[in-house]
Amino acid sequence: MIREDDFAERRKHIANLSDEELYNRFWELTAQVVDPLLELGRKNTTPSVERAVLLRMGVSSLDTQKIVEGCIDNGLMGHGAGHVVYKISQEKGISIREASERLAKGEFWEDAVNAFKKGGK
Repeated sequence: MIREDDFAERRKHIANLSDEELYNRFWELTAQVVDPLLELGRKNTTPSVERAVLLRMGVSSLDTQKIVEGCIDNGLMGHGAGHVVYKISQEKGISIREASERLAKGEFWEDAVNAFKKGGK
């Protein structure tokens, strides 16, 4: 089986782009592929999925329910419970474990809401 090479034909629409324009085009196309997947995750997560993520992050099973409930109560489920814990850990300069323990105790929720309000995806 001989395949005719059609590379020259297929690349005509990008042939005159600079390296920077190609780079930008790559990321535009990547966003077109990834953005719908991210949207699906935001809209279709469940408390049990979020608890499973937290468990895999090393969060105590006793704390996972409290953190997921905190995410629901504060409108943060779409960002992911694990992301909330990670974001607080980074912003406060503490470990994932400490961030999760303190969120489970009811601390840092206002900080978490504010972190995502200011564009923190």
